[in-house]
Amino acid sequence: MSDLESRGIPSVGIATTEFQQAAEAQAKALGTDPAYVFVPHPIQDRTNDELHALADDYLDEMLQGLTKARA
Repeated sequence: MSDLESRGIPSVGIATTEFQQAAEAQAKALGTDPAYVFVPHPIQDRTNDELHALADDYLDEMLQGLTKARA
């Protein structure tokens, strides 16, 4: 994500809440402030319909992350 952002390509990381602390620690270690969207954990056993519904539920947050100005 950092590489994409450095080239002017907006990005949003999407992960489950289980990985929130790890993602924040990695961003801090790299000196970056990427946009993240954290969805409920787990997702591996969800059906396609459930995954589509989850994506719909978080779409606005994802779009906000892509369009907001970040340092």
